[in-house]
Amino acid sequence: MTTLAPLPNPWTTLESRLVYRNPWITLREDQVLRPDGQPGIYGVVETRLAAGVLALTPEEELYVVGQFRYTMNEYSWEIIEGGTETDETALEAAKRELREEAGLVAEHWEPLGGEIHVSNCHSSERGYVFVATGLSEVEACPDETEDLQVRKIPFDEALRMVEQGEIKDGIAMIGILLYAQCRRRRNQAG
Repeated sequence: MTTLAPLPNPWTTLESRLVYRNPWITLREDQVLRPDGQPGIYGVVETRLAAGVLALTPEEELYVVGQFRYTMNEYSWEIIEGGTETDETALEAAKRELREEAGLVAEHWEPLGGEIHVSNCHSSERGYVFVATGLSEVEACPDETEDLQVRKIPFDEALRMVEQGEIKDGIAMIGILLYAQCRRRRNQAG
């Protein structure tokens, strides 16, 4: 196995200032010395942890959520996901989001892969994906900002949607592709 060693940080932060804050994001602007030694600025969007859920039935049907994404000005099909609340772990957020968005609870939870850097060129957002199985229905209670469609589709259909560019959300794509890889290895070990 090849190990890629990280290089030391070539950036120097001279000063940080808060530009904007709301319940979901904080925007800060840093005065920096760039890797070339010249002064510059760097804008950073800080967020809460993100958690995604691959909610799977015994027949390997996946629950997906559809909603209009204001930032992209388009409709988006995704896995169940959301951000952590104060002092909430990614797993706790995943469990809460599964209940709120899809009206489901799960008996079994398994992390899928490791930490995901969602958009590390301008954001500090970190994400985690979990596989949830042993599903039971409860009452859904989505946030007031969410107008959701919840559908159950065959996992292979979700994988096709990623491959065809119909699912564009990064956490959903990573989760679906990681699970497909795990499933392929499991079937090969058979």
